[in-house]
Amino acid sequence: MSEQLTVELGERSYPIIITATRDEHRLAVRSKTMWADNTAVIFDANTRQYLPDGMPEGIVYIGFDAGEQTKCFASLQHIVDEMAAARIDRGGKLIALGGGVIGDLGGFAAACYLRGIDFFQVPTTLLAMVDSSVGGKTGINIAAGKNLVGAFWQPQAVFICAEFLKTLPPREFAAGMAEVIKYGMLYDRPLFDRLAALEQPLAWNHPDLPGVIRRCCEIKAEIVKADEKETAASGGRALLNLGHTFAHAIENVAGYGTYLHGEAVAIGLVLAAELSARLSDDGAIGFAFDRDDVAAVRALVAANGLPTSLTSPLGGQPAPALDIDKLLDAMRRDKKVRSGRLRFVAMEEIGRAVTVADVPETWVRELWEESHR
Repeated sequence: MSEQLTVELGERSYPIIITATRDEHRLAVRSKTMWADNTAVIFDANTRQYLPDGMPEGIVYIGFDAGEQTKCFASLQHIVDEMAAARIDRGGKLIALGGGVIGDLGGFAAACYLRGIDFFQVPTTLLAMVDSSVGGKTGINIAAGKNLVGAFWQPQAVFICAEFLKTLPPREFAAGMAEVIKYGMLYDRPLFDRLAALEQPLAWNHPDLPGVIRRCCEIKAEIVKADEKETAASGGRALLNLGHTFAHAIENVAGYGTYLHGEAVAIGLVLAAELSARLSDDGAIGFAFDRDDVAAVRALVAANGLPTSLTSPLGGQPAPALDIDKLLDAMRRDKKVRSGRLRFVAMEEIGRAVTVADVPETWVRELWEESHR
């Protein structure tokens, strides 16, 4: 049985359709007549298995290697060249079948090609289902930083099928849990407590998983509705970047693909908790985030098989040592920098986040040093 919720954006509103099984997913997709001619489908080596059989002629299939390195200008050019060669016109569409990399890349290609064509998100990873497929942020990475080139381009619909997670490797599933935990930390204390109270971490077949996915999508839809293009002077959509200023620096300095995005976010969430405790200790107005809260965040991150520091193993292998000066330099190039000042998302308490500026750089350096111990 499928469930549906709507991202309310006026004429750009669209549904998120959540199904438990692939049979339900096929029925939902057919109702939108997505798989038709004048269409490009992008996927990677991991998601080729989800391409439906017996599709009509006129569909252009564009495959990529799996991994963060695919999210680049060369891949973008390959997509638009293939669509142009197939004579896809302004009435055409693009389907992004995959995780966050494919969704971000495909959405950006759809935004650029012929100055914008329709696209649909079919996320196949937990991270993409709860976060990157919703909200219209698209883009690619460049040497200077993650997602520094992109566009806001909302999909026509998002189709989420929990059964796709059956074949997701445990490390990838855990990476998605970082974004789930993030939503509890920044917006929903009951969700955080619900995750912390589980005897066993969520898995693809856990009965609570569809409800958790839906709740994360609801939260993101509410935040995006209020601040679609992250223009609010404070708070707003920027709150969704909790932990990400740290995470993007980790990915950039370590080399894209060394850390899965969710693994870097997990470390960023712990660092954001440590920063929140420092702000509380310093008497920042509204902050009541104590060491018990830091411990609770660290424990929930660890319980879901995620790294809590820069010394935590990655996929059973030792983590690389990262230069703190390079991490700081990468943070200075972050999209959230305003007038040369770093902005962070911190928590006044678990379930309530705010944006903060003018954090002393000495604090940030100390946090990086502590994460290396």
